[in-house]
Amino acid sequence: MSTLKKERILKAATKLFALKGYKDASMAELAKMTDVAQGTIFYHYHNKESLFLDILKDIESKIVAEFNRYLAEKKFKTGLDLMEDVVGFYLLLAGNMEDQFMLLHRHDAYELARGNSECREYLESIYNCLVNIFEKAIVAGQADHSVADLPARKTALIIFTMVDGLVRFNSYDLYNAAALYGDLITSIRRLLMNHQPAG
Repeated sequence: MSTLKKERILKAATKLFALKGYKDASMAELAKMTDVAQGTIFYHYHNKESLFLDILKDIESKIVAEFNRYLAEKKFKTGLDLMEDVVGFYLLLAGNMEDQFMLLHRHDAYELARGNSECREYLESIYNCLVNIFEKAIVAGQADHSVADLPARKTALIIFTMVDGLVRFNSYDLYNAAALYGDLITSIRRLLMNHQPAG
């Protein structure tokens, strides 16, 4: 199978799993969407589970690549400024990778992870790499005294949960993330700001 065809299958499968969930998505439907014989898909992916794991791997590599590119292009005065930009970019990325984030927010992915250690590892790896980015901003802010002396990992997890929760609202059309962006940034700044004089 050509790389182009494989990418087409991965893209279509991501959309299908995002819309229908892992349980209800069928390989027959994927074959129809991609105009690729079902046998050809099974030849390369063996089963639905193997295809799903490939999708998770693809999501992680795309998220990491996008954040690395973004952070390499920007300069930040303080760690607090970095955090604000990371939050904004995360929301933008979730909008640009709507299918991928919808798939990550579906409950059945975590049901699969309960019985499949490889799936669990991929999901943990995706979320760890995201929380790491938030944690780096906190550590940078603590080094330049723009962020208070807080437990960096726990605080990163709390902020990530707030931001990702907003993405979930947006994904399910419950609330427009853009409408709460300013309030979200204000809350994060209040949580992180160092009110002690540097010294």
